[in-house]
Amino acid sequence: MIVYHKNEEIDKAKWDNCIENTPGAKPYAYSWYLDIMAPGWQALVDDDYDAVFPVPGFSRYGIQYIATPVFLQQLGAYSPDKSVSLAIGEFLDYMPDFFKLIDLCIGQKIATSGYKVTEKVNFELDLSRPYETIYQGFSDHCKRNVRTSAKKSPDLISDITPDEIIELFINNKGQSIEGIKVRDYQRLKNLMDFCLINKKGKLIGVRGTGKKLIYGIFVVEIPGIKTLLFVVNTPQSRERRIGYFVINELIRTYSSTKTILDFSGSSIPSVAAFVESFGCTKMPFYRIYRNRLIWPLRLFK
Repeated sequence: MIVYHKNEEIDKAKWDNCIENTPGAKPYAYSWYLDIMAPGWQALVDDDYDAVFPVPGFSRYGIQYIATPVFLQQLGAYSPDKSVSLAIGEFLDYMPDFFKLIDLCIGQKIATSGYKVTEKVNFELDLSRPYETIYQGFSDHCKRNVRTSAKKSPDLISDITPDEIIELFINNKGQSIEGIKVRDYQRLKNLMDFCLINKKGKLIGVRGTGKKLIYGIFVVEIPGIKTLLFVVNTPQSRERRIGYFVINELIRTYSSTKTILDFSGSSIPSVAAFVESFGCTKMPFYRIYRNRLIWPLRLFK
């Protein structure tokens, strides 16, 4: 039987055990990730945590709604034993009616009526093969850029701080991206701090002239999956093709292991082309949208 739980009612030990044992589960669904990026999140739980569905519920102007938080790509149904493709429909049918607006990205395709469904694309690379085999799957353009970037052998560093990499992002791209608020950057910083302290992630960077940071990447690490959650480029790093060098080194380091390199997807054509050049596999996920608010509240975003 499915039960709706408020945040304080969730048994997070049982929750994380369910997520950990669900094949292919990404870091986004763990309680520690949700606690930081979707404070107060709620849940639908079936059969004493045999299957679960995280609910990032929020309230604004008295309206309760579900939305995908910034820096959290997708959620959905999770279960070690049940078919998540079937469970997702059951969870959506049971969704409390007081959530009049639902705008959520999930990993399963749904057939539930009443939702507008938009397919989105993530990119993953299987690192279980030897590096030489993976390298052969790179595009010619990618191989050329890897060779070009390797000539200067950028010095990869880890002595950078969350504040430093976030500031680099804001100063280069962040100001032109709509929808990211100060609180989102603070939550991202909190996530980085948590992951660094608990060995669930790493920061990698490259410094240029005057030891100024010119490239940074934040990798979230759980068993079997390395997620490239946050990548920051600058004109200097693009000129030196540093992104190609860093990704190639990650692939080289973790090749021949049971690891998936998750690029987190992108709707920006140039970024998607960069990612695809490494021979990645396209993995679809889905944005589901339902608005049952009365007019003019239906215009709420």
